Amino acid sequence: MKVFHLSVECYPIAKVGGLADVVGALPKYQTKLGVDAAVIMPWYDRPFVHEHSFDVIHEGTFFQGSELLHYSVFKEKDNILGFELYLIKIPGKLDRREVYCYPDEGEQFIAFQHAVLNWFKQKAIVPDIVHCHDHHVGLMPFLMKYSNAYNFLADVKTVATVHNGQYQGWTHWSKAILLPGFDSWKWGLLDWDGLINPLAALIKCCDAYTTVSEGYLEELYVEANGLQHLFYDERNKSVGIVNGIDWDIWDPGKDYTLIENYNLDSAFAGKLKNKQALAQQYKINPDLPLLVFIGRFAAEKGADLLPDIILDLTKNFSDRLSIFILGAGDPAIQARVKMLVEEKVENFDVFFGYDENLAHWLYASADFLLMPSRVEPCGLNQLYAMKYGTLPIVHRVGGLKDTVIDLENDGYGVGFDTLEVADIRKAIIRAVEYYENRSKFEDNQHKIMRLDFSWDKSAAKYISLYNQLI
Repeated sequence: MKVFHLSVECYPIAKVGGLADVVGALPKYQTKLGVDAAVIMPWYDRPFVHEHSFDVIHEGTFFQGSELLHYSVFKEKDNILGFELYLIKIPGKLDRREVYCYPDEGEQFIAFQHAVLNWFKQKAIVPDIVHCHDHHVGLMPFLMKYSNAYNFLADVKTVATVHNGQYQGWTHWSKAILLPGFDSWKWGLLDWDGLINPLAALIKCCDAYTTVSEGYLEELYVEANGLQHLFYDERNKSVGIVNGIDWDIWDPGKDYTLIENYNLDSAFAGKLKNKQALAQQYKINPDLPLLVFIGRFAAEKGADLLPDIILDLTKNFSDRLSIFILGAGDPAIQARVKMLVEEKVENFDVFFGYDENLAHWLYASADFLLMPSRVEPCGLNQLYAMKYGTLPIVHRVGGLKDTVIDLENDGYGVGFDTLEVADIRKAIIRAVEYYENRSKFEDNQHKIMRLDFSWDKSAAKYISLYNQLI
């Protein structure tokens, strides 16, 4: 079975969020299970591309509107990621450093999909499955079925994975001229509320769609930034599959970024040594339990609540808890957090930006991970945390509800149901009090480190879905 995953992110080539982690792991585990899985993504001016060897396996041209675009297909030579990796380079379109935030990114995404289709046609490539990740490649199923030049792919089965339904790629109909020619009678499949909506088109035209947790699938039926009725109407072709984590990368026993590696038998002591080393560089107290937040400063992550949570905790609870934040994003949120640093709040520190090695170190040092997300389709941070023996404290939404069972229900984490600061404080205090019973806390560390959130099971579920389709 030949499967192509199409995505604009893939770890370690280009990562902005969890999408990259999924696309960097799922095809590897599918390959281990006997599937011929590959990733196709844009070429980025980033270290991975310059530090590894690639062959140019195809070059071609196509018109995007009146603009003639030249593209090259690069194939990574050594399969060092555990699967075939292809990069599409288009001078002036797909040759930049960043993944997002360009004013013409909609045109970039159209060009990427058009180049893939043109390459498939020129080389007579007809895969078994084209797996599209999020709205950036949401036009593929429509174009494969209804474009005049590429409908030789009409019988190829397509799977869509919705990593975040809030972002949909809305595009004005004036941009339709940039698309390869298509059956104009089918224009309604592209439309939603008077705009071209790539995510809506993806859900309408794919053969099956998945969400990255069962809980998030149910939530999309109720709230999906205007698409909830579409998700519900198309529910017969939907399935929720929880993301996994790549144990080759996320393993405290062999993680090279850590000061001290540890396993089940040495978890408490190993985490303490990492925390003590962290305290030598940052303003935390290694003798106190450590609470961390790792993620984007965005309202959907609940990051706007962090300043109030920190002030509340440090005012009433600073002698029992240290807090560390790793993140960046919304300038207003960042400014409020920065004020707390300047005010020299006790037992609190922050690193603005994102540092992958520091993130690993924090998971290994922390006793608790806070995730006050308003929206969390699956969440990977809580899975990483548990693998590293860190107790998750989460808002019960989406994948967080699916993967973190509360201690009160014979589980292994702490949950809260509202985003009131008082309720979040109660959850954190409950976790700290649990920490202070050392034997119980260590037993729970062992429990969460044994949980199987690997990609093996999830990859097998995707393969089962592929087999049902073909």
